[in-house]
Amino acid sequence: MAEQVHQYETTVELAEARKGRLTAPLRPPIVMGAPSEFGGTDDVWSPEHLCVAAVNACVMLTFIAIAATSKLSFRKYSASATGTLEKVEGRGPVITRVVVKPHVTVDADVDRTKLERVLRMAEKNCYISNSLNAQVTLEPEITVG
Repeated sequence: MAEQVHQYETTVELAEARKGRLTAPLRPPIVMGAPSEFGGTDDVWSPEHLCVAAVNACVMLTFIAIAATSKLSFRKYSASATGTLEKVEGRGPVITRVVVKPHVTVDADVDRTKLERVLRMAEKNCYISNSLNAQVTLEPEITVG
């Protein structure tokens, strides 16, 4: 089987001091800039937030794909994620870890062992997480309802 290679193009344009406009073909623009701790403001998406959001979104989409393949049904999925940025000697500021806290709601008859296995597989197979040097961990919460 031939390897699949995909490319994703984005463009950023400076709009004003420490703020810009991020675009990609066929997608709505995102106003982005530096967070307040780096001289920006908290009213726009920062690269730090976008990085953590990318991990969070990828974990969710990976979970959904694996759940479908595994014929695992669930009622609801939501997740919060927190990334830690710290100065690393010889590298400067680095996102060193991201903790994703998925909350999955399932019916009472769902196999909990299977659900936990699918969550572990999503954690292991998220390609955004695998592309980063940061440690990415899941702290799932499962609700029956």
